[in-house]
Amino acid sequence: QVQLVESGGGSVQAGGSLRLSCAASGTSYSRYCMGWFRQAPGKEREGVAAIDTDNGRTYASDSVRGRFTISQDNALKTVYLQMNSLKPEDTAMYYCAAYRRPSWLSCALRQSLYNAWGQGTQVTVSS
Repeated sequence: QVQLVESGGGSVQAGGSLRLSCAASGTSYSRYCMGWFRQAPGKEREGVAAIDTDNGRTYASDSVRGRFTISQDNALKTVYLQMNSLKPEDTAMYYCAAYRRPSWLSCALRQSLYNAWGQGTQVTVSS
């Protein structure tokens, strides 16, 4: 089972930027889907972005597309979420998550697929 540790959260003013990191350990990194999810107070957790560790294909939700970019450094087994043009509504606890996909399927941002989760890192955007 993969272990995940997030870092990089913090407080920023609207329009600012933050970069989150998620370091994976404990298993082969092959054919993993690495995702970022977030949960704001009183709201359900939602998928933000995901990346396929094998081919680098990325996926992003409509709410962050064009502002957030997911990337990876396979040598470090680390996934990043670059967040630009942050808005107050981006305030949430951000979680890194992972699952190993079957070889015949692509990654997806469907929460129920992810079976490894980090502890989360808080992002607060003030207006």
